[in-house]
Amino acid sequence: MTTLHTDSAGSDTLVSDPAEFRTRVRAWLDENDLTPGPDHSLDGQVTQLARVRRALFDSGWMRHGWPAEVGGLGGPAVLRAVLGEEVATRDLAEPGIYSMIEVLAPTMISYARPELAAEMVPRLLSGDEQWCQGFSEPGSGSDLASLSTRAADRGDGHWVVNGQKVWTSLAQYASRCVLLTRTGPGHDGITAFFVDMDTPGITVRPLRTMHGVDEFAEVYFDDVVVPEDRMLGVPGDGWRVAMDLLPHERSTCFWHRIAYLFTRLDRVAAQATERDDADLGAAYLALHTARCRSHATQRRLADGARLGAETSMDKVLLATAEQRLFDTARDLLPGEIELADSEWRTEFLYSRAATIYGGTAEIQRNIIARRLLELGTE
Repeated sequence: MTTLHTDSAGSDTLVSDPAEFRTRVRAWLDENDLTPGPDHSLDGQVTQLARVRRALFDSGWMRHGWPAEVGGLGGPAVLRAVLGEEVATRDLAEPGIYSMIEVLAPTMISYARPELAAEMVPRLLSGDEQWCQGFSEPGSGSDLASLSTRAADRGDGHWVVNGQKVWTSLAQYASRCVLLTRTGPGHDGITAFFVDMDTPGITVRPLRTMHGVDEFAEVYFDDVVVPEDRMLGVPGDGWRVAMDLLPHERSTCFWHRIAYLFTRLDRVAAQATERDDADLGAAYLALHTARCRSHATQRRLADGARLGAETSMDKVLLATAEQRLFDTARDLLPGEIELADSEWRTEFLYSRAATIYGGTAEIQRNIIARRLLELGTE
């Protein structure tokens, strides 16, 4: 059993300066061993994530950067980016599932009833619960506005949901789901709910991907009854919920991912028997470009700016950098990907989806062209 040590910056003391926060977090992590165990399966990763969140919450670090109304200590949101970067660079938790907190918690804070957010967000921060995001459907992935899962007002303070979601990360582990539904035509006919995953009528079927991990799932909703007070915002706010959520996915989450990818670049350089400085340099440049762009996004977030279409640039740069990195690993570590059942193979295969998940590269470039460069609709 790991003994957790607290210092003067413990559970009720805010450290608002990012540099001091980083120094203290590093010192605490040096004293408290949160190294993952030998189980690297998805079950093991989710268990490790809960362990890390619990330890960081109990020591106060996970509460930095979140408002007091939801159990936080306040302070700038950049503190959360710093904490996630330290977690990622030490390989304490898989960065993709660690970073989901940066997507789902802000959504609850912005749109849920204050009483509901105050009750639920600490459960996510502390690792007591995992949540999932029910957006994509078999016929509406990047074209999110075409979703068809329907919610009908029953007229007695409850809504009834029917439909199917797909590519829902960690749905089989989730206690709650931020769910988009169709309640009318067009963008203004999309409504979001916060649904308990143990509600009768919900069926979860994990999906095995080509990298061998059941990270995603199909989720079926058959006459699922949801209380009206679980609506996020008001009827028709769902599109706004989604447009606020996606930029968060591409801000702090990306910062964590980039930090993790730099550790993989270091490993490639250390393991390569015949170094190719040109390939390593190109991979470094791609990652550094993505980090510079992500840093600008973090600064805008810290200044209270509303993130929007410009985060599509972050998505394109990160996906490009991730694939270049693992292409470099394939070239400089002969046989590791093609012939060995190694971590490199799993990560290489996962990187192939970087230009698809979270919005395809084609869609992101269309957004950049139309909404940022004003190149028209043709």
